[in-house]
Amino acid sequence: MRLHRTQRTALPRLLGSLLLVTAAGISSAGAAPGAAAASIGPVTAAPRPLGQIVPAPAEVKAGGSPYVISAGTKIRVDHDSRDARKIGDYLAGVLRPSTGYALPVTGSGGSDGIRLRIGSHDSKLGAEGYTLKSGRGSVTITARGPAGLFHGVQTLRQLLPADVEKKSRQAGPWRVAGGTVTDAPRYAYRGAMLDVSRHFFTVTEVKRYIDQLALYKMNKFHLHLSDDQGWRIAIDSWPRLATYGGQTEVGGGAGGYYTKSDYREIIRYAASRYMEVVPEIDLPGHTNAALASYAELNCNGVAPPLYTGTNVGFSSLCVPKAITYDFVNDVVRELAALTPGKYLHIGGDEAHSTSHDDYVAFMNKAQAVVGKYGKTVVGWHQLTGATPVAGAVAQYWGYDETGAAERKQVADAAKNGTKLVLSPADRVYLDMKYNKDTALGLAWAGYVEVQRSYDWNPGTYLEGAPENSILGVEAPIWSETLTNSDEIEQMAFPRLPGVAELGWSPASTHDWDAYKVRLAAQGPRFSALGIDYYRSAQVPWPAK
Repeated sequence: MRLHRTQRTALPRLLGSLLLVTAAGISSAGAAPGAAAASIGPVTAAPRPLGQIVPAPAEVKAGGSPYVISAGTKIRVDHDSRDARKIGDYLAGVLRPSTGYALPVTGSGGSDGIRLRIGSHDSKLGAEGYTLKSGRGSVTITARGPAGLFHGVQTLRQLLPADVEKKSRQAGPWRVAGGTVTDAPRYAYRGAMLDVSRHFFTVTEVKRYIDQLALYKMNKFHLHLSDDQGWRIAIDSWPRLATYGGQTEVGGGAGGYYTKSDYREIIRYAASRYMEVVPEIDLPGHTNAALASYAELNCNGVAPPLYTGTNVGFSSLCVPKAITYDFVNDVVRELAALTPGKYLHIGGDEAHSTSHDDYVAFMNKAQAVVGKYGKTVVGWHQLTGATPVAGAVAQYWGYDETGAAERKQVADAAKNGTKLVLSPADRVYLDMKYNKDTALGLAWAGYVEVQRSYDWNPGTYLEGAPENSILGVEAPIWSETLTNSDEIEQMAFPRLPGVAELGWSPASTHDWDAYKVRLAAQGPRFSALGIDYYRSAQVPWPAK
């Protein structure tokens, strides 16, 4: 499901300027009352207010002199911390092209420069929180662990002018507003899914999307690796899955698949952005690519042809056959061995060609296999119609037309201990069209404009589900109509940052009128990053 349509809605220059001035006063809970007044001045000279970032920080205390990055700035890291050094090198890689400064990364002590510290004793920060303190002589980011430090660096990026993202030297100045940000996430799971099965995306394209997710502090990257249209991961014990089942895609293109080396590189790159990869093999439906690759997986022993359409629900593994479970065991074993993260997703949705009894029997056995290889089961919310194992995670993708009985089934499972990741299709499926004029994407769940995508509360969304059962949120993007990074980005932006904010920011900061101004300020950053985003008329973008 994809969206296209880059509509360019030009706002009057005066209105855009007024909204940008308004944005200068926007900050999250705890901002100093004088923050707005302190920022008034030439737009090109005033630093971005501490609260004017996405996701909104938990607490902002603005005030004091700004810090200015200059030719003499050093990036100072703990001398004995390999993680701090890696994050310092990452930050230098972002800042050097646009500033033109050397920005050496050093383990030598000093009270000046950009200081990156691991070892905070503030337990409220958890594993992913941070503090950022900015003043005349330095900006210091402190965290309890490396993930928090990395997230703090993303905040620093957003506090600098958008031109800092460019790959050629820019004029500056590079000022960071004075004050303190104290920040930690609302939810432990903040993810995005990329469907590489309907259309295949290269390792380079996947890395580009990972970088975009990292800027908004997402920490889970769900790869949909198999479907009717293509199998995308090499499995040594069943090689034709990839070499035959991976050779096409929607519309009949060449397809492709990841070698184990490719997959390890994606894992490595995601880890360098403090993101965990969640691989998915969709079972027992959405399996035509596998059934076409191995005739013995079919109940009649006859392999169907490869499939390049977009209909769903017609394929199923043969539940009674013993070889089906040899197949599941081998695939899960090899994928689990490749994947250091805790989760392994086994799909389970739209198994319309599998009887209910067969579905329950299959999913119960498949869950046991995942546990056997040390992973936590994730499945689409239809898993709750079987018997979720202890610790299982159900990913809810229902929408307005989802029946009350189905929603209750999920909520009841949550009451019994099943954790939930929320991905309501009519809110955060990034392949849904924005409106009737959107060229890319589908609209089976309705049109999803930017406000609708943002304006809901995960903690209260699913009636009957305990708030503490909500593990987090995830924004899937399905690729029936998407073929390259540009098309992914046109559908993901500007909705993706809003989903990231739902996962990260405290519920108390949630306000569309404030958010849309902060989002508008991201527009120049999208452009600097080469993202051709959809200029929704709901957002007061700066005039070009």
